[in-house]
Amino acid sequence: MKKLLLLLFVVAPLSAMAQKFGHVNAQDIIQVMPEYTKAKGEIDALQQQYEADLKSMQDEFTKKVKDYETNAKTLPENIRQRREQELTEMQQKIQQSYQDNQQALGRASQEKMQAITTKVIDAIKAVGQEGGYVYIMDIAGGVPYISTTLSTDVTAQVKAKLGLK
Repeated sequence: MKKLLLLLFVVAPLSAMAQKFGHVNAQDIIQVMPEYTKAKGEIDALQQQYEADLKSMQDEFTKKVKDYETNAKTLPENIRQRREQELTEMQQKIQQSYQDNQQALGRASQEKMQAITTKVIDAIKAVGQEGGYVYIMDIAGGVPYISTTLSTDVTAQVKAKLGLK
């Protein structure tokens, strides 16, 4: 019985050492994916469109403010109040448009990146299963320390699984 326990204590650490651990830099993988480049271009184009729309609204607002300031002293009280109200409403509309644009941009970015992230995660899982890894940690996720002697960098394998160089 003592020999069996001794053998168990000797063999157990060896079997624990046989476990494979890996690490990957998912951010490096994502940045070289054609889908990421396409999504980034689409998001940038959408952002430029929103900025152009806001700039035209802001230019119109600035023009109306200058016109109001030029003519305010000669306008009757009721017209002056109505124009002030229009300017206030216009400013609120610009602010609301800015907020709406930021939310839409965030949603579009999240939707596009979700598909890309899912594809990378699936490739990491496939590499993990094929290689018999216990864990594959993403170093881009802020893991404070990974021993490179006990962990294998599988970034290149995941890139190959995705057909990337």
